[in-house]
Amino acid sequence: MICSKNAFYNRGCFPLTPHQSRSVRGRLKIETPAYNHSHRYHNGGPRVRKATYFTPRTEVPAQTELITDRSVVTEAYTVIPRGALRDSVVSELPGWNRTATWILNRPVASGATTFSQYLLEVAAGGGSTDPEPEEGVEGFIFILEGRLTLTLERDEHELEPGGFAFLPAGYPWTAKNIQTEPAKFQWIRKAYQPLAGYEPAPIIGNEREMDASGMPGTDNKWRTTRMIPTDDLAYDMHVNIVTFEAGAVIPFAETHVMEHGLYVLEGKSVYRLNQDWVEIQEGDYVSLRAFCPQACYAGGPGNFRYLLYKDMNRHVQLT
Repeated sequence: MICSKNAFYNRGCFPLTPHQSRSVRGRLKIETPAYNHSHRYHNGGPRVRKATYFTPRTEVPAQTELITDRSVVTEAYTVIPRGALRDSVVSELPGWNRTATWILNRPVASGATTFSQYLLEVAAGGGSTDPEPEEGVEGFIFILEGRLTLTLERDEHELEPGGFAFLPAGYPWTAKNIQTEPAKFQWIRKAYQPLAGYEPAPIIGNEREMDASGMPGTDNKWRTTRMIPTDDLAYDMHVNIVTFEAGAVIPFAETHVMEHGLYVLEGKSVYRLNQDWVEIQEGDYVSLRAFCPQACYAGGPGNFRYLLYKDMNRHVQLT
């Protein structure tokens, strides 16, 4: 039976348990990080760009539509096109009320990927008072549409499109939508790998207010906005927004140990994945296992931008 997300919304609240007591890790960073990167890029004046963040239409297609699409699953990568994110494949998460969830990635056999990534849509009045079920799991939230009120300890922060939050493992937080329109966002979850002498702090910011670092030799046509500090070993994950102007390329097949979760925010490209060239566009999701070769050509006519997760800053565990 096909069950729409509206059916989830209309069931009312789940019985939520009080948030268990947790130790506070570090100090809250409530301002957008200002990292010391070279090759900064902005358009002069205030550091605000008119970014857009695509969210798919999720109603089930008509019976007259063709089945053929671009979905593909291989040992090295997975592509979930936006046309596959429909109400018929929505999940209902324990502890979240009036919330529809599309699970984009999960750990799979042989350790091909070790993180999870969700697309969530929280209806008016929805959210969670105990969102993270696992004590040792950190998270990252990025707002695509609407507004989400995030409470870290006792401090409330209203995140709007482009807003983000890094949430350390064990740090108490809640999420709710007090607006009249749905809030849509990406949520990345990863088991934190502790490092003696280091503890990550929460981070709140908005990518629209941040500088991007241009890749040397590209005339700023390939640039990266880094939302987690790259020079602090307390953090074992990075989440960036990568921007390519029309015609810009990754001019070699990147082949490295970092696994990736990639959600396309804007535009389109032809992406090299392992030995294949794959067309991807805004609203598509791609996961890459470690050492999957990758490159791309940005197809235009506008920018090609994506939200990128990768694991960082830890030894390879052998035992």
